[in-house]
Amino acid sequence: MSRDRDTITGTAAALVAATLFGMLGPLARFGAEAGVSGVAFTAWRAAMGIGFLALLVAARRGGRTSLGAIRGLSRRSRASLGVAAVMGLTLNASIFTAFGLIPIALALMLFYTYPAGVVVVDVVLGRERITPTRIAALLLSSTGVALVLIGGVDPSAGFTINPLGILLALAAAASQVVFVTVSRDGYRAVPADAATAVILSVSLVGAALLAPLVGQGESLTAPFRSLDPWPILFLAGAVAAGLSSLLFLTAIRRLGGTRTGILMLLEPVVGVLLAGLWLGEALAPIQAVGGLLVLLGALVLQLRSEADHEPLVEAGAGPVI
Repeated sequence: MSRDRDTITGTAAALVAATLFGMLGPLARFGAEAGVSGVAFTAWRAAMGIGFLALLVAARRGGRTSLGAIRGLSRRSRASLGVAAVMGLTLNASIFTAFGLIPIALALMLFYTYPAGVVVVDVVLGRERITPTRIAALLLSSTGVALVLIGGVDPSAGFTINPLGILLALAAAASQVVFVTVSRDGYRAVPADAATAVILSVSLVGAALLAPLVGQGESLTAPFRSLDPWPILFLAGAVAAGLSSLLFLTAIRRLGGTRTGILMLLEPVVGVLLAGLWLGEALAPIQAVGGLLVLLGALVLQLRSEADHEPLVEAGAGPVI
């Protein structure tokens, strides 16, 4: 019963997180138009997310419990949390910069090579088994993502593919693989909301220091000179950073990296659809077919075989927060 409850909760958390994360591509574009781009957008998004999570932590249990959990971590668990935090910084700084250099659809296509990486790492570490159900779900979802994203790229628009944008999108994918791997059970004693606040804090400090070094010092201070960026930053931070990151970490802990990675394939579907609605990027009928395949893959993932019921050597069966 506990495992079924975790599956339902984790699946719902992953799907909602994917939907909210899908907003970030268009929001990053809007942020750039309002004067806050790339690394600076990462810093402000993190700041807003931290504010949201601080209120949540204070309302639920107070800060002392969370600080006590962090202090009580073993050296290895602290290292895992530190690695996750650094990966959060490199992931966000890379992907938000990539959104400004290459089409959102292409950036997401490259970024979403990460679920395959998570599967490989989990199998190598003995955390997951390759079962027919997982193979079918991954194939369906990956095919759907390819159709949605390919349909979102219009060759007639004359896109110039920037090599740096491609490298940054792939760097974001690699960061996500490491993040998912260490976050599954590396610092489980820390509640998900407090852990997410720590991760966003590192993103805030790191991005704020990095922004002037990459020529985005004025972009970093733009919200102090104009009110225009604030609605975008609030939405990107509180909703698409604080809440979505909390749900994503909860899903990883309850479902594991492979299942969460496949369910998160909904993110680029939402991202490309919103890019079409909000930015006027062309949509094609093939994208609807791709979206259905992604959802079908998520459904197949829940049809567990007998092998899925066998015990695995993993943490993560019980409640997290």
